[in-house]
Amino acid sequence: MKPSMFFVLAAFLVLTPIHAADELNPTNPDRNVQPGVPQGKITSGNFTESKIFPGTRRDYSVYVPAQYMADMPACLMVFQDGAGYSKTDGAFRVPIVFDNLIHQKAMPITIAVFVSPGNISATKPGAKERSNRSFEYDSMGDRYARFLVEEFLPVALKGLSVSTDPKHRAVSGISSGGICAFTVAWERPDQFGKVLSHIGSFTNIRGGSEYPGLVRKTKAKPKAIKIYLQDGKEDLNNLFGDWPLGNQDLAASLRFAGYENQFVMTDGGHSGAWGGDQIPSALRWLWSDQVK
Repeated sequence: MKPSMFFVLAAFLVLTPIHAADELNPTNPDRNVQPGVPQGKITSGNFTESKIFPGTRRDYSVYVPAQYMADMPACLMVFQDGAGYSKTDGAFRVPIVFDNLIHQKAMPITIAVFVSPGNISATKPGAKERSNRSFEYDSMGDRYARFLVEEFLPVALKGLSVSTDPKHRAVSGISSGGICAFTVAWERPDQFGKVLSHIGSFTNIRGGSEYPGLVRKTKAKPKAIKIYLQDGKEDLNNLFGDWPLGNQDLAASLRFAGYENQFVMTDGGHSGAWGGDQIPSALRWLWSDQVK
């Protein structure tokens, strides 16, 4: 296949919107505003000063729980494709779920950062801006991790007290954002000790299908990462690979190498609906080592 054709197909795959089906359990109290539960506050911003991804701009928002106190460093969770996670009427409803689980003491007091992939402005009149999502999210290596740690988070978290202990810091994402979350923790376990991946693209878009083999090689000394993977039985199977098989292969490798992990195969395909339905239980498991 010609390189130009590969990138056209890759762009189509990773830029196609992920539609959430009708809610699976619309009355789940953890996913709905509950009487008497304090609600956190959300602020928003725009980041344009990256040297690692020059010329990009991206929207972001920050959720601070009502229980946050400046003299007690909070835990942190960073969500790629953040706009989809932060919507209070979307598939994930993270601010509402955080409100409820923090109030229940089912997870620690945690600040959430929702960040979108970068866009590059068009240079010709009438042209559309270009998404940098696949380059940022699907690429192997530490580039995006460095972007988060060195450039973006110091700005997004300015004025907030956040723990530097990787056991108190998690990273999450969906599809290409899911493999991105894994890559961030894989490259920087000193910064992020927890991963939550929804329908992660552990396929050969930009080399991600290599992860099972890389994980197996760490059996003698596993990295200090706790990983939750979710995929749907009817997820994608295309030129780049089979998403359910990719997630199953990674989960098997994590078990072999002795990582603390959980793999949940739900119904459904390449949609956030099933991961959103499971996110309260996923967060309970992910943060179980930080609650009494």
